[in-house]
This record gives sequence, C-alpha cells and structure tokens, in this order.
Amino acid sequence: MINRRLPLFIISIMLSTVLTTVTAQTVDKSEIKERMKKRMSKIPVFNEKETSIKNPFDLRDPFKRKLMKTGEREKNFGGFLKDGKYSNLPTINDYPVGQIRIVGVLLGKERRAIARISTGGDTGKMSEESYIIKEGMTLGENNAEVKAIVPGGIVLVEKIRNVYDQDEYIETIIPVSSPSVQNSQNL
Repeated sequence: MINRRLPLFIISIMLSTVLTTVTAQTVDKSEIKERMKKRMSKIPVFNEKETSIKNPFDLRDPFKRKLMKTGEREKNFGGFLKDGKYSNLPTINDYPVGQIRIVGVLLGKERRAIARISTGGDTGKMSEESYIIKEGMTLGENNAEVKAIVPGGIVLVEKIRNVYDQDEYIETIIPVSSPSVQNSQNL
C-alpha cells in the first residue's frame, strides 16, 4: 500500500529546491558579502576576555554519572522490598540500630518517622541524608522490625538467638533526638 503523504512530501522538497535556486540567482554576491559582514559584526569576540578556568579538562563532565566507591554504592543503593517491589531510595539497613537517630515524627493516618545516621559518636553529628521510616519496616544490621511509631520516638523489636540457642525478642525504644543535639549539628 502506497502512503498518500509521500508524494506531497516529495513535491514540497522539489518546490523548496526550486525556490532556493531562484532566490540564489537573483541575489548578487556583493549583497551576500554585506549580509555576512553585518551578521559577523553581531557575533561577540572572546579573544580579549580571560576566564578563571585554567584547565577545562579538569572539570567534571555534566553528562556522566557521579562516580561512587563500591562501599558507598552498596550502602546507599536501594533494593527489593519485602513485598517484591523495587525501590531506589537509600536504605537504612546497613547501619547498626545504635547509630540511628530519630529527628522527627509525623502523626496521622499512617505514622512516619524521619531518621538520620549518627556519624560523630558523642559529638552528635548526623549525616545529611534523611530516611523515612514506616511501621512494619526492618532497620539495622539485624533486621529489627518497627512495631510502633509514637510521638516520643519509635519502638523496635529485634529477634536474636540467646546463649541457649533459643529465639529471644529484644524491644528497643529510640527516642526523638533533643533539639540541642540537632542545633549543635547545624552550627
């Protein structure tokens, strides 16, 4: 089956070539040179100006991805969730429960908590990344489950094996960090 638009396309190409040859014949070469001089005078010249960039090859290519170390990629890389869905959000599962700090709680139909990772130990410094925590999620290296999010913090239940090789559940409460610790981090 022949496309009906194809002949129109060919006709338009033929007309455009005929029109360009007709207009090119009627214009003098001197007129073309004058037009080109006018256009060239409008183009700015950068030869007199200096830039602060010493070696442009040292700059990062904006079209390439940021290179990450293997350890960083594994920590910040998302993965498959319990329900089989894939998420590319950073996970908090690679950090021990002792380093997780709760900086805020969102109350409503579905409660959420906002967590950061403590990087400075006793100094109270926290990472820049924030993690959203929901009830039922697992946190930390030992997959502690978030059982409840309350206005004062979160409640975690962690399953471990005791000395007698029996399953034992440890309940951990992570309170909301005090404002003084958060403010000292921002200073």
